[in-house]
Amino acid sequence: MIEISGAALSKLDRSDDRYRELRDAHPRIAAKDSTLWGPAAAAEAAHRLNWVELDETSRQLLPILDALTAKFRGERDLVLCGMGGSSLAPEVIARTFSHPIFILDSTDPDYISNALQGDPKKLLVIVSSKSGSTIETASQRTFFVDYLEKAGLNPTAHMIMVTDPDSPLDVSARKSGFTVVNADPQVGGRFSALTAFGLTPAALMGIDVSVLLDQASDCKNQLLTQPEVAIDVAYLILTQAEQFLAFTDAGSAYPGLSDWIEQLIAESTGKAERGRLPVVTQGFSGAQSAGVFCISFAPGAQLVVSGELGEQFLFWEWVSALLCVALKVDPFNQPNVTEAKVATATILREWKNELPVLQPESTVGEVEIFGAGNTIRAALKNLMAMTDADGYIAIMAYLDRRNNLDITQLRTILSDKSGRPVSFGWGPRFLHSTGQFHKGGQQNGSFLQITGVASENYLIPDSGLDFRTLLMAQVLGDAQALSARKYPLLRLNLLNRSAGISEILNAAKAL
Repeated sequence: MIEISGAALSKLDRSDDRYRELRDAHPRIAAKDSTLWGPAAAAEAAHRLNWVELDETSRQLLPILDALTAKFRGERDLVLCGMGGSSLAPEVIARTFSHPIFILDSTDPDYISNALQGDPKKLLVIVSSKSGSTIETASQRTFFVDYLEKAGLNPTAHMIMVTDPDSPLDVSARKSGFTVVNADPQVGGRFSALTAFGLTPAALMGIDVSVLLDQASDCKNQLLTQPEVAIDVAYLILTQAEQFLAFTDAGSAYPGLSDWIEQLIAESTGKAERGRLPVVTQGFSGAQSAGVFCISFAPGAQLVVSGELGEQFLFWEWVSALLCVALKVDPFNQPNVTEAKVATATILREWKNELPVLQPESTVGEVEIFGAGNTIRAALKNLMAMTDADGYIAIMAYLDRRNNLDITQLRTILSDKSGRPVSFGWGPRFLHSTGQFHKGGQQNGSFLQITGVASENYLIPDSGLDFRTLLMAQVLGDAQALSARKYPLLRLNLLNRSAGISEILNAAKAL
């Protein structure tokens, strides 16, 4: 059962018109009323509301998943290629149940190299994409097909595709003899935790996915009989945070849940220059910095939401849908995500798929500075000075999130020094998460891109392109989309990743 607690409950006002609006919307979500978010959203909502009943409909997958795990039984090194909703929920599930899987949600070749350390004969690659056309996942798929073939292996014995029925990936994968699991096409990516996108990797990890569905069913029954639990949380997020929320997994049993919620809320609400931006922190002190409303899943925050993992999935989807009613935005679209994609494609055409030499304004030690400031400290100071008084700083690290973890310390340092909320995202995966909010939400962000020279590189078969070039095109494509809005923007490029990270952290501490 979902239970809520914390000091924020004293702020509830169930006589408030905003609370009444949420209360009126609640049963319409249960009834899958596609008109709830306005006429402009109705057409898409009509094809995106099956998440409401996944606790029951996803049980149709159970015999399919049983057969799948039997077919691929044996010692396997699991790698999941996916972005956004296709990868964040499986990662939470894996970490919660302590089952190993490598989540490949990046085009950084150094990060990709982590997936290639074992015996190819033991490799089982899950490619998860609604369409298969997402550039990151499509590139990873062709790379692993080539990798397995060069190892003398049949890719169809080592790869599984999870996609929507009749998608381009579904058609091509079946034609090539791959095993395919179809997801419900009436569910959007960030609402897909309890579809085949979340459950297939879980089953292959050896997790009893029926437990997650049972938990979601318990939550659904609770929402129908005790609607106040979701309405209360939606109301507090709406009224106690004008823009920023802090989420922390500290003390909870669900590492990574905050990252999943970050995408769900940011990408659902961050439109029409309104929304709520979650800031994921490692602990309670960081969560409460800059006066941000703090939410956790264990005691310690202003609002605590406790419950089983399957319950949390459905609960936060429901809360997000309610929030979008109050904010008057479509929870199921992502109109600004394509901007960076289009810019990336344009850059690749201009480069003719070859990475040019990019000249920085300054170079200090192992760090190139693309922006104002002849030292790292000066560049960071300039960025903070340009940040709106009511704004935020977004750190976007296009690095190896396994071996370059020290850079995450920068979030807390800059938050302490600036007194403003600071978010942190690994690139390019954040493009499928907070990237929508950056462009569609409140227009008061300042942006710090951190890139680094990769020691590895791999060709993307049949493209004339390599991963280093693709990654930098994604960096600069997003930079163009941000610059078009006249946002403050700084890029720090690490000539040596380890040394450069140390130099940035030392400069930030000296601010």
